[in-house]
Amino acid sequence: MKQRFQILVADDEPIVRRSIQMLLEHDGHEVFAADSGETALAQLAQRDYDLVITDFSMPGMHGDQLAARIRKIRPEQPIIMATAFVEEYEVFGQGFGPVDAMLLKPFSLLELREAIERVMTPAQPGQDLVTPDTRQPRPASPFIPPPAH
Repeated sequence: MKQRFQILVADDEPIVRRSIQMLLEHDGHEVFAADSGETALAQLAQRDYDLVITDFSMPGMHGDQLAARIRKIRPEQPIIMATAFVEEYEVFGQGFGPVDAMLLKPFSLLELREAIERVMTPAQPGQDLVTPDTRQPRPASPFIPPPAH
């Protein structure tokens, strides 16, 4: 990926947050970290980001709640949800909800790159970036795009 982005990463686990930050910085992105949904919202009030990557399972404000709040203030904000618990997210989040894509943890740098590229690349006429319903297990890739709206 040639383009570099300013990315906000929200995850309550310091080791996970730092790992994602290091992967993104390796590709030249400018990364800002938040340890909670509340902190992420405060940072969003201070500056614009090209992309938000959030964990689903965080104390206080879950990632789907964060994404819904972001959508209210910035409807076009690209958001990727990272989670180890897709089933839990679908129960609490009522499906894929307000995110543009999901990554299953653990994920590789290549999978993270693919998710960012798919979310940040504008769709060309006639190009479908969303594959058919992929909620069925796909062991080859932990990237799960949301269903078409």
